[in-house]
Amino acid sequence: MEESYLEIRNLCKTFSAKNGSVEALKGVSLSIGKGEIFGVIGLSGAGKSTLVRCMNLLERPDSGDVLLNGESLLALNKEQLRLRRQKIGMIFQHFNLLEQQTVLENVCFPLEIRGVPKKERREKALSLLEKVGLAEKAKAYPSQLSGGQKQRVAIARVLANEPDILLCDEATSALDPETTQTILRLLKAIRDTLGITIVVITHEMRVIQEVCTRVAVLDGGIVQEEGSVAEIFDHPKSRAAKRLLLMADEEEESYVG
Repeated sequence: MEESYLEIRNLCKTFSAKNGSVEALKGVSLSIGKGEIFGVIGLSGAGKSTLVRCMNLLERPDSGDVLLNGESLLALNKEQLRLRRQKIGMIFQHFNLLEQQTVLENVCFPLEIRGVPKKERREKALSLLEKVGLAEKAKAYPSQLSGGQKQRVAIARVLANEPDILLCDEATSALDPETTQTILRLLKAIRDTLGITIVVITHEMRVIQEVCTRVAVLDGGIVQEEGSVAEIFDHPKSRAAKRLLLMADEEEESYVG
């Protein structure tokens, strides 16, 4: 692995709940290399979404640190953090598109917020739609698109800010297997052409197997094991990894059968 680009150090996060408190993260540490596609996998309630929100400080951890290219995000003031966040893109399960705006207007939106002139932002947005294979849908509205097309628009919109890192929070879990493959191929192409570091948060082993080089297995707010995808798939050590692999096998059989 190359020198660490995104480093998570001993993150802890506790939430108050009706029946007391919930420890969502219990000392999570990860090192992710520049240009790597790194996976974080776990079942529902493992702490994945809390972890991804702590990675860009949408959620502030109770303790620990998040370093991007050696710089502590927790040490930044509000304005510095706002600027850094522009370089940390996020794509979600439910796309979060503006329904009353065309596809082109959706991709233009972050550029408009930054004050980019209209002609320039339209040119850039069209170029990004070309990159994700949706140039012909520029004038369409989100309601006229399939789930996979919506996710590609969401990816184009994120790329408008020229991020250094892309956080994908269950980005394919609302999609069918074939569409998932298309989105994963697109993510690999983005990494290969733009050199963006990608973190894939998922509960699906086949997603990890398809695009990631290394993976961390999260369960109960703790990293149960971490290693190359081949290592974890061939020789899982933790109960959590074995359970996820068993579920993946059962899912595979149901597709075939």
